[in-house]
Amino acid sequence: MTRFQSPKGTQDILPPESARWVELVGRFADLARRSGYGLVMSPTFEDTDVFRRSSGDSSDVVTKEMYEFKDKGGREVALRPEGTASVVRAFVQHSPTPPFKAWYAAPMFRYEQPQAGRFRQHHQLGVEILGTNDAMADVEVIALLAGLYADLGLRSLRLRVNSLGDAKCAPGYREQLAAYLEARAEELCDEHRYKWSVNPLRVLDCKKAECRKVSDGAPRLRDWLCEDCRLHFAEVLGGLDRLSIAYEQDDFLVRGLDYYTRTTFEYGSDIIDGVGGGGRYDGLVAALGGPELSGVGFGAGIERVLLACDADGVLSPGELRLSPALEVFVVDATRSGVALELCAELRAAGLSVDRAFDGRSMKAQLKAADRSGAKVACIVGEEDLASGLVTVRVLRGEAHGQEKVARRAVAARVQEITRSP
Repeated sequence: MTRFQSPKGTQDILPPESARWVELVGRFADLARRSGYGLVMSPTFEDTDVFRRSSGDSSDVVTKEMYEFKDKGGREVALRPEGTASVVRAFVQHSPTPPFKAWYAAPMFRYEQPQAGRFRQHHQLGVEILGTNDAMADVEVIALLAGLYADLGLRSLRLRVNSLGDAKCAPGYREQLAAYLEARAEELCDEHRYKWSVNPLRVLDCKKAECRKVSDGAPRLRDWLCEDCRLHFAEVLGGLDRLSIAYEQDDFLVRGLDYYTRTTFEYGSDIIDGVGGGGRYDGLVAALGGPELSGVGFGAGIERVLLACDADGVLSPGELRLSPALEVFVVDATRSGVALELCAELRAAGLSVDRAFDGRSMKAQLKAADRSGAKVACIVGEEDLASGLVTVRVLRGEAHGQEKVARRAVAARVQEITRSP
């Protein structure tokens, strides 16, 4: 018989590793909530044009990586490759009052060669602010991401920032960059030697040595910024300075999606690049059929963040207990149904409770109770059942021993024991 495995480029997350995911998403959700962001949950697939209009036909996301197919109704749909476009589409559709502040945690899909921290199904945390041009919104989203990394204890990540200009100044820069690249096309990598003209900025984003060498001598976009973009970027950097968020200006930080304007930013280290980043996308709402409103946000891959945690030695599975840690194990020697009721009562009292199944022997159940890590075992025996009692045995802590407790008082007594040192 065929023994199925997870598809290439995907993974199963099981305990105790999954405890890290719960902890990471929980901390992020709390940070987002305290900054005024609400959760948005969007479909896993969208009309393909949502991503074509947003990401740009020249981006690798659209040309190489997007999962596209026709559904049974003949509609062209695609699995969500990134989070921003879906949030913006939802904003356009439902017209919430701006500024609209949203956060998400969701799976994304890209057909790429799997490697450490990069999967064909990966998971992303992100925030978006829609409906404001204020540079302080850029600072806020960067600060939120910086706050998450600080809360996790990450020390090795560095922030890079850049400005890509806007519709007024960016076209002039692209013309200069295109002229520079045309004269050096033969020096570019195999891919960009013939494709540089589709979007010259993609060359600056290329990690191959040939393109890196050519990019080193390319015109700097900061020299072409209009006054509005220059002032906007200065406000962003000033805000980061006021919050004591360290950064490096990187003239070649363009990121991989075509919708970015003005601010772009990215966190990474010498060991792991692209741990999280984003920027401003002032034309995206209009591109998806909405009004002329601005937006800014970021995405951070959960797998990449956890790799960074491994590199810095923080948030390890050994430091985390499954939440909540198991407090009570119910041992049932009667098969009377009392154990079922007792589990429900203890859980309703706020305790974390487990039990054995399949009518195992008392000895086997007590071994299971000890292995479970529970502090207390509640034993339902034949003699106790007739007397209306339950044996409460302390398995861990200073007060080892056991006692007979009236059935109606078990929950209160167990709470006393589990709350004590």
